[in-house]
Amino acid sequence: MHGTGMTPPCGTGPLPHHDGSALHAPGRADLGADIRLRLRVPAGWGRASKVWLRSIHDGEPRYDPARALGEADGWVWWEAATVVTNPVARYRFLLEVPAGAAGDGGADGAGAGGEAGGSLRYWSLNAQGLFSRDVSDYADFRLTTFRPAPEWLRRGTMYQIFPDRFARSAPAHGPARQVPDWAVPCSWDGTPVEGAGPQTPYQYYGGDLRGITERLDHIQALGADVIYLTPFFPARSNHRYDAATFSFVDPLLGGDQALVELVEAAHARGLRVMGDLTANHSGAAHEWFRRALADPASEEAGYYYFNAEHTEYEAWYGVPSLPKLNWASRALREKFVLDDDSPVARWLRPPFNLDGWRIDVGNMTGRLGGTDLNQEVARLIADRVRSINPDAALLAEATNDAAPDFSGEHWHGAMTYSNFTRPLWSWLAGDAEHVNFFGTPLPGPNRTDAADFLATHLDLASAFSWNVRQQNMNALNSHDTARAATVMIDGGQRLGALLMFTLPGVPVLFAGDEFGLTGGNGEFSRTPMPWNDPGRIPADLRADYAALTALRREQPALTGGGVRWLYAHGDVLAFVRETAQSAVLVVVARAGAEVRLAPGALADTQLAALARPPAYATAQVSVALSPDTATEVDTEADMATGTGQAPELEASTAKIGADGAAASAVICTLGPAASAWVLPGTRVPAQQS
Repeated sequence: MHGTGMTPPCGTGPLPHHDGSALHAPGRADLGADIRLRLRVPAGWGRASKVWLRSIHDGEPRYDPARALGEADGWVWWEAATVVTNPVARYRFLLEVPAGAAGDGGADGAGAGGEAGGSLRYWSLNAQGLFSRDVSDYADFRLTTFRPAPEWLRRGTMYQIFPDRFARSAPAHGPARQVPDWAVPCSWDGTPVEGAGPQTPYQYYGGDLRGITERLDHIQALGADVIYLTPFFPARSNHRYDAATFSFVDPLLGGDQALVELVEAAHARGLRVMGDLTANHSGAAHEWFRRALADPASEEAGYYYFNAEHTEYEAWYGVPSLPKLNWASRALREKFVLDDDSPVARWLRPPFNLDGWRIDVGNMTGRLGGTDLNQEVARLIADRVRSINPDAALLAEATNDAAPDFSGEHWHGAMTYSNFTRPLWSWLAGDAEHVNFFGTPLPGPNRTDAADFLATHLDLASAFSWNVRQQNMNALNSHDTARAATVMIDGGQRLGALLMFTLPGVPVLFAGDEFGLTGGNGEFSRTPMPWNDPGRIPADLRADYAALTALRREQPALTGGGVRWLYAHGDVLAFVRETAQSAVLVVVARAGAEVRLAPGALADTQLAALARPPAYATAQVSVALSPDTATEVDTEADMATGTGQAPELEASTAKIGADGAAASAVICTLGPAASAWVLPGTRVPAQQS
């Protein structure tokens, strides 16, 4: 289906392509700048007679003709010039092709040439795909003028820590350890986590910040270089999203000095540390709310939403312990953001020196009924953060379709689940009877095929600018969701991990992923780390994650390259990340399958590179090269073994026959397998004067 932007299911041929990477676009530009944008059209798809760039200027479409640059490796490259008129420059390409020449199957179920008659056919390419009909501007490509995010964020691998469940330092052990009055004390290895019930938010295992500092060797060995801490402020729960103050670190976690020591130790190793700040609500025990509740005339009363009688107040999802902040209050803006000692500012400065914030429920912050101050608050926080540290990162949570709130002007990226986590859960869905996801009444995701994964992914990623897509958090799971190991088929976490590390976005490990921990909802997923009890380790995946972080770190295509989908059908996904210097081919199969990549999908030099062992593989991989287009898979004698280890997938093998004469490849798997090959880069025609 061309209408969804997919490669045809049976790999009948590559399609015209553009993305926001350096092969095709400048990434960002200043207002008023002249820019050039490139499109490439596969020669086997159809010879375009004309190409136009359709861009939006002050709300009105404009059409600029493109010129053909030349041909390289079976692709005809076109280039169009335009000027950046608005902070978010939206555009698409229009192609004119002789009828019957573009795609044997037509688009949207139409035959070649469609129903319109005439000798020409017109196509539109946007970030969602290729269409032969009019489409909304919503999925147009976007190029922005905003300040770029810090390089370390885009290149980084994030490791999320829920402090109460990660590690206890030596002082936190034994009878002398503190237990707060709200807590239900639990044994680290002996008390099961309660996934639901009155005790759930009060189970207290006693992890602290010095426990994290003592385990930095573990984090660094995985290859993670950005530590994301869930809240560390005093509260009356184990999750601490109900802050009782923003003025100091919870003494149960070691206090201010423990945070200073953690950040200093992390920085000494080249690691970054981000905090988690709740700008939507405080806790009911917060000093501000207690004053507001006690005195309707107080300044703090204006920080919240009270009824006229001052007897009721707005709260997050109606939860009384989480009163909602009122961002219409100028005094709140000063106190929370602008003051030198504000929560936003204080922890980014010495001696704490956090490297950025993740803003909790960023999608709800500043919104209530007819009031929508969300983007105003985002601008306020972003301006303050960057005034203190221009190299700080600023991310925000949005559990649903996040694109409308994330232009890149304020938040650098989203902690979102809609364009990666959820479609991946569906494609790799196992037999779990009930998987909780942010209150949905459904027992779990539908099991879908690869075409549905790609359609959903493109649908929900297309409205992000390329830069924001690269900075969105890609997670298999988090502290708020079920664990991937519970949701997915056996071995599915390892398949999903390769996609997490190779698709655009920042890969995120939630502490415990490396041990294959399980959990049917966010609470069950917060199991204490099994440091001292090997019996609580379902699957040791530390070597896998270390190999994946190394692959991403060593291959520039995985942190800055474009993405071009080659195949998405049934049990198989295949795509290539590419730059002019190098490329990475990724093939993931959830079951045994045989796939022939279309002629022209990869250049001959790239196909030849498949004769080398893969850079990463979860199963044995075979590669056979042959000029005979009738030969699909050669014998076991030609096998080259990949680098990954796959105890639970030992029965799996993947075979690839690359047919040089036809410029195609056949991929066969006998079971689940995930592989990645490093390839030569993508050639671009020489510049013409």
